[in-house]
Amino acid sequence: MKAIQAFKLAAGTMLVAASLHVYAQDAASAPAAAPTDAAKAQLKDSKAQYKTAKAANRALSRKVRSALAKAKDISVANITVRARDGAVILQGTVPEQPQIDRATEVAKGVAGVTSVKNALTIRPVGT
Repeated sequence: MKAIQAFKLAAGTMLVAASLHVYAQDAASAPAAAPTDAAKAQLKDSKAQYKTAKAANRALSRKVRSALAKAKDISVANITVRARDGAVILQGTVPEQPQIDRATEVAKGVAGVTSVKNALTIRPVGT
């Protein structure tokens, strides 16, 4: 029984030592390469594209939220609108089922909306 435990201890120690050795070789053998000018320019362009896309998503969310607020038969107090590349997600609660269906129709009618996922639920007023 003691021999098995000693063997397990020895095997575990060898695994730890080997993993430390492999880690040390990877860190030492990897040269620290400075980014090239092309890589820096590409990174700058991708950041600009990300910011532009994010601004467009926020603008679309605001347009959909504004359209929902203008619809007199929808209570927008507990509705969250999220947009990503034209896909809109409606989340939150409304007091009645017809408002869920109407919110989907209104959101689909906004320019720039390609699809609408309606995750609204019914929650009566006062609960």
